[in-house]
Amino acid sequence: MNPELHRQYREILLGLGENPDREGLQDTPQRAAKAMQYLCHGYAQNLKEVVNGALFASDNDEMVMVKDVELYSLCEHHLLPFIGKAHVAYIPTGKVLGLSKVARIVDMYARRLQIQENLTRQIAEAIQQVTDAAGVAVVIEAQHMCMMMRGVEKQNSSMVTSVMLGAFRDSARTRDEFLKLIGRSN
Repeated sequence: MNPELHRQYREILLGLGENPDREGLQDTPQRAAKAMQYLCHGYAQNLKEVVNGALFASDNDEMVMVKDVELYSLCEHHLLPFIGKAHVAYIPTGKVLGLSKVARIVDMYARRLQIQENLTRQIAEAIQQVTDAAGVAVVIEAQHMCMMMRGVEKQNSSMVTSVMLGAFRDSARTRDEFLKLIGRSN
């Protein structure tokens, strides 16, 4: 545990006008520091370690998709959570990625201070880099606490971002198949 982070949370409580020595808050700076380190543990990870060699030879050249990968991230503007799901697809060119590695890649980037637009691109580019796929598609749907708890306070709003690379960008048919499979086509 980073003792400096613990001290800084104590200072935040003081800045809010709270007494960090009162019974309910005595251990809060330590708990908050520990929670923040966990919520941002993606900084301690890298793509090579996350994939851990889980690429397998395959003759498959049809779309591989993992839908509804839940994600939890923190908005870099307000340090408030955004929560949602990612849909990730790629078209293999000789190798496929271990199934759990797609979810681990989503988590690695989500567990950093983020904006959803960048998160979507980072996931797509990482899958492309690892698999050398003919195309990669990522759609993220998320609800942002910075929109729901403060500011405009819109409880039913969600944000959708997409990144299409290679065949998903170049072929309307491929893109439409992906969007239909995730329930986003007309």
